[in-house]
Amino acid sequence: MSPKELIFAWVEAFNEGDAEKIANFYASDAVNHQVANEPVKGKQAIHDMFASEFANAEMACIVENVFEDGEWAILEWKDPIGFRGCGFFQIREDLIVFQRGYWDKLSFLKAHKLPIPQSAT
Repeated sequence: MSPKELIFAWVEAFNEGDAEKIANFYASDAVNHQVANEPVKGKQAIHDMFASEFANAEMACIVENVFEDGEWAILEWKDPIGFRGCGFFQIREDLIVFQRGYWDKLSFLKAHKLPIPQSAT
């Protein structure tokens, strides 16, 4: 599977809100670094992160663009309420080994009516 094809499959799993299914896209020692948060290391920790996020907010990913360069894929996305971001995925042997996501955490918390930590204001 090409990196671009993997990203489209990843988006499908994300939109199902299935942490188990989405975790299967990651290598056992993968790192997921959403820059608004501390890096998450390891497939199980990434699973737990998604399980928590899916439980806390109704999220959907609408693909704007997907670019591929070697073992990298770049996803530009939005959601139904207008929130936007992008993600960079390094893929080896059909598994994500590194992911970095850029999005505005304060806007996300406000949009989903989630508590805003004092450090975020």
